[in-house]
Amino acid sequence: MVPSRIPAPAPGALGPLLGRRFFARSVHEVAPELIGATLLFDGVGGVIVEVEAYHHTDPAAHSYGGQTARNAVMFGPPGIAYVYRSYGIHWCVNVVCEAEGSASAVLIRALAPTHGVDAMRARRGLDDERMLCSGPGKLTQALGITIAHNGLPLDAPPFAIHRRSANPEIVAGPRIGISKAADYPWRFGLQGSRFLSKPFPI
Repeated sequence: MVPSRIPAPAPGALGPLLGRRFFARSVHEVAPELIGATLLFDGVGGVIVEVEAYHHTDPAAHSYGGQTARNAVMFGPPGIAYVYRSYGIHWCVNVVCEAEGSASAVLIRALAPTHGVDAMRARRGLDDERMLCSGPGKLTQALGITIAHNGLPLDAPPFAIHRRSANPEIVAGPRIGISKAADYPWRFGLQGSRFLSKPFPI
């Protein structure tokens, strides 16, 4: 049985929490700076190794056609979670960026598991650590994120995003899993990470 709540890491074990001001900037600045940060949900999670940026002027963004019931959270203030169902199968979690009304967000695509790995394995029903969070639907299942968490602040429980402690080597390339504007180089990843959802073009 997966515990409903995992004890948080000891104080000082991670960098300071990212506040709302961090996300109140261009989505193109926030996205690469999330690489190396640690995302926790009820104390379970890991280091962000892959993200994708979606700007409101981008044909692939959910907000491109205007506000709807599904994407309303994207039009809200920065620093909140936008959770949606992908292909009617799995949940995806995004962080809302820029000023309220901008409707831009960063999709969290992959994590390197560091906290609550046993809980992740139980939720995912597998042991291979590399496969636990190597995709947006995999990581939400591993962390227990669902539509119930749509619109929650990222700087308060159950969410926590801790600032990275160093400047990692980041690679950029085309986004994946979309049909519109797929050639935009707005996918960012941790160079050489084995936890990526898909390798970057060389």
